[in-house]
Amino acid sequence: MGTKHNSPGNKARSPVSIFVVLGLCCFFYLLGAWQKGGFGKGSSIAVEIPKQTDCIVMSTLNFEPQHNYVPEINSSEPKAKVFKPCDAQYTDYTPCQEQDRAMTFPRENMNYRERHCPPEEEKLRCLIPAPRGYLTPFPWPKSRDYVYYANVPHKSLTVEKAVQNWVKFQGNVFKFPGGGTMFPQGADAYIDELASVIPISDGSVRTALDTGCGVASWGAYLLKRNVLAMSFAPKDNHEAQVQFALERGVPAIIGVLGTISLPYPSSAFDMAQCSRCLIPWTSNDGMYLMEVDRVLRPGGYWILSGPPINWKTYYRTWKRSKEDLKAEQRKIEELAELLCWEKKYEKGDIAIWRKKVNAKSCQRKSVKFCKAEDADNVWYKKMEACITPLPDAMNEIAGGELKKFPDRLFAVPPRIAKGSISGVTTESYHEDNKQWKKHVNVYKRINRLIGTTRYRNIMDMNAGLGGFAAALESPKSWVMNVVPTIAENTLGAIYERGLIGIYHDWCEGFSTYPRTYDLIHANGLFSLYQNRCEFVDILLEMDRILRPEGTVIFRDEVDVLNKVAKVVGGMRWDAKMMDHDDGPLVPEKILVAVKQYWVDGVNEGNNTSYDE
Repeated sequence: MGTKHNSPGNKARSPVSIFVVLGLCCFFYLLGAWQKGGFGKGSSIAVEIPKQTDCIVMSTLNFEPQHNYVPEINSSEPKAKVFKPCDAQYTDYTPCQEQDRAMTFPRENMNYRERHCPPEEEKLRCLIPAPRGYLTPFPWPKSRDYVYYANVPHKSLTVEKAVQNWVKFQGNVFKFPGGGTMFPQGADAYIDELASVIPISDGSVRTALDTGCGVASWGAYLLKRNVLAMSFAPKDNHEAQVQFALERGVPAIIGVLGTISLPYPSSAFDMAQCSRCLIPWTSNDGMYLMEVDRVLRPGGYWILSGPPINWKTYYRTWKRSKEDLKAEQRKIEELAELLCWEKKYEKGDIAIWRKKVNAKSCQRKSVKFCKAEDADNVWYKKMEACITPLPDAMNEIAGGELKKFPDRLFAVPPRIAKGSISGVTTESYHEDNKQWKKHVNVYKRINRLIGTTRYRNIMDMNAGLGGFAAALESPKSWVMNVVPTIAENTLGAIYERGLIGIYHDWCEGFSTYPRTYDLIHANGLFSLYQNRCEFVDILLEMDRILRPEGTVIFRDEVDVLNKVAKVVGGMRWDAKMMDHDDGPLVPEKILVAVKQYWVDGVNEGNNTSYDE
């Protein structure tokens, strides 16, 4: 495999060799220095670091006295197994959305584009390589508009969507002009039109869902208006849509409306949109529109731009008959009425509906209701053509009024106020926030780049009540709050705080491309999963989704972290264990790891297996 200093434009000494020269006491100081210095791109900081051989600089970190390095417990067990690089063909490997496996499943209702994970015997137990020439992504907000070609070397969208202004190829970068199929004047102009109807600017709308998002320009331009969009698109012939979105620093996952429920809680989003997403909203008795209704908060907005809206103008372009498009729009209008959505706007290419706030404001015919208690039980659950009941009144669970953002970030979520999350009270919620503010302050002392644009895409693998993300809240970054399917279901409360997240089972691959997160936080995750699946599989998945020179922070019991540290020792990560915030007598410890920079090459082995 290649090394960093052999990559194009990377002439400075490898950060890994710097760690060896300077010793462990300089680890985190150097972490900050060489990451700020542009990851070895010939910067003066990176060149000067090898000249510093003393550790006087440690005083600048302002560690509290109790934050000592904790030596690993010696054991008679064999040393860590060394994981070899995967073959170059796996550079963009997405274990549960691979094309070859997908094509063995039915095409009906997009089943083949849904999650289909490999069986145990087919799991890759090797390290996914970065492509040669990989460079640190541009910092936000420049990353919104520019992506290095070397990082996502796929040009098909520049041809397929050339006239729609999605993405252009210029020199060694892709440029994203902010265009879209249904917003030729740019995403800003499109959002301005939406804002004439939807209260986007005053904090009333904070969370949004973009179905069939393309390269997620809608979500990218909503960010400066303090709106967080969860965007999704399938891994299909529109190559690397979600990969582009994440490389730009925009929240996105691989996903599709198919046969199973979306991995989000009910009443999660303040706004949802389909901009020529080509989802067949009227098929299957309106099942897909009913699923959007499930995840849309009472009082939330749904935007449709594209077929069949403005069909009189576009029917020839869409190669469909007037009668067909007219019937489709009429059916959508009927479904919206059934869902108690009131049309607020239709002009040109855009139509906007608003969901009623409660059952008392909704008079409708007899409908098939879903079982209310199952509204958040969605992991691999088969989607049904049924309607999620509205709350009887505005103060009901998941229908309660929320404060405007940012006040709602630390206000008590309705789900907690109503006691619907087992073991969580108003008092324990406030204590949780207090603890996470303290923890995050410690993390920032350990690594001064936390809170800067260096860590743009952040994941919390076991998010709890979202306290970690809330303490980090900043326009410089966003957090994907993951609630494991085997943990207490807190994701609804996380959305009520104005944060975004997803359900996931960490025994399987996550629905994202490799190298899409800068910082990963794992609090108590391995204690949670120690009797569920192999630590090695979870750690290799973390390595897959972590960017080169990205950071992982583990917080767990010391015996668990010693097992984790042993696996990490064979993964090209540099790791150090430290005491808990409250001192060495606390059995919970902190393990911080940095993934080394390395890329695909031809001189090292291509072994794709791991010998047990």
